[in-house]
Amino acid sequence: MHNTFFFIRQISQSLQSQLKGHLVVSCFSQSREELILEFNNSSHSFFIKTSVSSGFSCLSFPHQFARARKNSVDLFPEIILKKVVSITQYEHERCLTIHLEDGWGLLFKMHGNRSNVLLIKDDRVYSLFRNNLPVDRTIIPSQLHRSFHLQKEIFEQNLHQLDSYCFTFNKKIWKQLYSSGFLEKSTDEKWDWFIQFYHQLLNPSTYYLISKDGHIHLSLFKDQETIGEYTDALEASTSFYQAYSTTELLFREKNSLVKGLQEKIQGCHTYITKGVEKIKELENDKRYQQWADLIMAHLHQIQEGMEKIQVMDFYHDNLPLEIRLKPSLSGQKNAEVYYRKSKNLHIEITKLKEAIEKKQKEVDKFSDELKRAENASQLKEVRQLTPLSPKAHTPDKILPYHEFEFKQFRIWVGRNAIQNDILTFKHGHKEDLWLHAKDVPGSHVLIKFQANKPFPKDVIERAAELAAYNSKRKTDSLCPVVVTPRKFVRKRKGDPAGAVVVEKETVILVEPKL
Repeated sequence: MHNTFFFIRQISQSLQSQLKGHLVVSCFSQSREELILEFNNSSHSFFIKTSVSSGFSCLSFPHQFARARKNSVDLFPEIILKKVVSITQYEHERCLTIHLEDGWGLLFKMHGNRSNVLLIKDDRVYSLFRNNLPVDRTIIPSQLHRSFHLQKEIFEQNLHQLDSYCFTFNKKIWKQLYSSGFLEKSTDEKWDWFIQFYHQLLNPSTYYLISKDGHIHLSLFKDQETIGEYTDALEASTSFYQAYSTTELLFREKNSLVKGLQEKIQGCHTYITKGVEKIKELENDKRYQQWADLIMAHLHQIQEGMEKIQVMDFYHDNLPLEIRLKPSLSGQKNAEVYYRKSKNLHIEITKLKEAIEKKQKEVDKFSDELKRAENASQLKEVRQLTPLSPKAHTPDKILPYHEFEFKQFRIWVGRNAIQNDILTFKHGHKEDLWLHAKDVPGSHVLIKFQANKPFPKDVIERAAELAAYNSKRKTDSLCPVVVTPRKFVRKRKGDPAGAVVVEKETVILVEPKL
């Protein structure tokens, strides 16, 4: 329930008093799924940590936050040192906005796997934290309020479709309502019960941390599995985030490990079963031995050049049997071929037995690890066990470029000569703007094209600074940089990696800057 309207409403009310008189002093990210904000009123700091991954989204409010020296990037510079003016909680919506001076604001949209933080200016979206949700740019904050008519007549008209009428309720809220005997009551009793229940949701006095089936939940209702109780919404949300992060991570990694071990054990058993069946089949296969014996018994009938011979099979009641021969070999040599095949069967049986023995040892090893994994209660214990899935440990595919964002334009900078070619000719669009330090080796740079948006001069200059910095002229005070649409860049057959021909160009002078 941590992302329901009812709980976010409590957070909004708490923030209203907590952030009064505070300035935004820092806004940064150390991962693409977390945004950290620091507010200060000259006496103490207040932190908001927003997690917006596709699998989990939550607001938490740590008392302290140590920013990493590396892999940290400043965001939304427009709001730095802006004072908090007010907080808006949108009616029946899982969003809140922290309003700042000069019309700026931060809108927190807590919509599950589509959660995001939006920088707004004068009731319009100015920038996004998660740019992979472009539809968020169309949001008009003042229109987020949603009406909900708490009237008995309308309630009674919607008794058979309450989930549409009470759109702010999630499954857990409905479950709590129905478990109270709501469905067995008369219409009038249902209305009275619903009003009481609704006001309880609007004004909860306690928040509960619940552990059930290995998962952590934040609830407005007490449960037998309650592991914590809180009277402050911010403290409850922070404790929930910490518990969820630890417990869910353990749960996911432990389940993944257990499942992987079970699959490996099952794979070993399948291999052993098929191996045993194959051994039985090979042990019962006497064909080559018998055919060789029959050829030796009938050598006098075999002449060079014969492709087959028909003999009486004394192994099987003297029934007639046709045996294929190699025309280029004598009868004795043909017999030797079949004797060798018979011997190879025995070698194959030996190797299969060795492989089965090896697989059985793997079963014992994996079974021991499975027992340890199932009994593990700490994340450290799980991670000390054998890594299983190569897929899970395969590093993310490295893109052939570094990405920068400036004034809502994406700038891509090639990593090396080979990846320059990949960037320009596989990832580049014909309308992208292409840049390169003139007459020296360096990175290819692309400013990504946006429909109906010309490239601003300051964006081009920023990309040129990056092109200059990522070239042999990075120590020069000024560097000439070639600028041209990507469609005027081509590669000749046989040219080395990174070498291109530019058909039309403009040259600008900039200072190399990272």
